[in-house]
Amino acid sequence: MAKRGGFSGGMPGNMNNLMKQAQKMQKQMEESTKALEEKEITATAGGGAVEITMTGKKEIKKVKLSEEVVDPDDIEMLEDLIMAATNEAIRQVEELSSQSMAKITGGLGGLSGGFPF
Repeated sequence: MAKRGGFSGGMPGNMNNLMKQAQKMQKQMEESTKALEEKEITATAGGGAVEITMTGKKEIKKVKLSEEVVDPDDIEMLEDLIMAATNEAIRQVEELSSQSMAKITGGLGGLSGGFPF
């Protein structure tokens, strides 16, 4: 009569190892995420005329404007510079996040941004 159910050989031990590794990776990802959220990134536009400081949570902490960029007759330019500095800060935060996750996952794209299949 054939055996029913269960795994044969060393499979349960391998599954336990896999679960331990997954738990370790999860803890590392949580620690990395917390560290990233506490970082501040500063980005500029217009040769430093506009400066945006943003946290790793993508929250703006500070906006600094040079006096010469504040021209009531050219509000559109100021708006564009603020937008450019904000987008650059977001890009830098996302790059830091990607680098941090790549260190943990060993560059496995499937674990940090979706499944590769």
